[in-house]
Amino acid sequence: MMYGITFVISFLLALGAAYAVRRVALFYNIIDTPDGRRKKHETSRPLLGGVAIYASFFIVLFGIYFLRPEYFVNITRIQLIALFCGSTILMLGGYADDRYTLVPRNQFLFPLLATLTILVGGVNITQITNPFGGASFDIGAFVAGGVPFVAGAIVFVWLMGLMYTTKILDGVDGLVGGITAIGAFIIFLLTQSPRFFQQDVGLVSLIFIGACLGFLVLNFPPAKLFLGEGGSLFTGFILGNLAIIAGSKIATTLLVMGLPMVDLAYTIYRRIRSGASPFKGDAEHLHFRLLQKGFTARRLVLVKYLFAALFGVSTLMLQSSQKIVALFFLVCLSVAFIKFAHRP
Repeated sequence: MMYGITFVISFLLALGAAYAVRRVALFYNIIDTPDGRRKKHETSRPLLGGVAIYASFFIVLFGIYFLRPEYFVNITRIQLIALFCGSTILMLGGYADDRYTLVPRNQFLFPLLATLTILVGGVNITQITNPFGGASFDIGAFVAGGVPFVAGAIVFVWLMGLMYTTKILDGVDGLVGGITAIGAFIIFLLTQSPRFFQQDVGLVSLIFIGACLGFLVLNFPPAKLFLGEGGSLFTGFILGNLAIIAGSKIATTLLVMGLPMVDLAYTIYRRIRSGASPFKGDAEHLHFRLLQKGFTARRLVLVKYLFAALFGVSTLMLQSSQKIVALFFLVCLSVAFIKFAHRP
């Protein structure tokens, strides 16, 4: 019952907030103007849609936390505060970028600060499951000066990588909101299994799903509202933290986000090889190439949803060692897909 109520409230709040934010963005002229290169929408679209997800997510989350604190067993107060502060940093930086168009170097500062906030707040990985059985690897034991540097480095790379994956993915209407909702739903299903039962993580996942889907009503192609810079980073940030808090479900999230993450890695490699900055945007991402090959935005979005859902559902049936095989298969399939998209 609590799950259903939580989801519905989050969905309705995000939907209402999306309509309100759209009007505010139009009034203050915070819009995304087509340039014929990367921004191929026909007319200008209002930004700041991520504010709707952010606001509804934290209103519902803190509402439940203060009304029913007994639900929160696996998530501490300091972790929630760190999650809120990190998210707020991203949204403020995103607003500045949407409003004033920051250079890539300055854009990088905000996800960096958000990730450091999470590490200070104690969101960390203590163990990595041995995929071939036996005892898990205790990475929390590697400490220098009281700092678990190995665990911290993994969390840092994971969150930064996932944030930039959703940032790059936000090139076609509906992609980011839908795929991150799928990822959160897979985590929710895992938290409901007897082996991994975590009621609080399940609730947070549902709040996030509801917020994403409420926004998606206005963002599904053809979109009436865009996520904006802050929203594209915020969705990856929350999904990445959910994967950690849920018990290091990084392999699970990788299977859902595998295709866009391989595209991110290929994009960085391609830009460095050509002498360009890895942070400078272009129109060579997988989704742009598929659009050039004749895919409609809706068809492209639905294909990527299906891709994420199939690999995500597979994690519910696979053991750790089998997930390694699935990840290898996913990488090979993604590389083949990207090579096909970049063929003349």
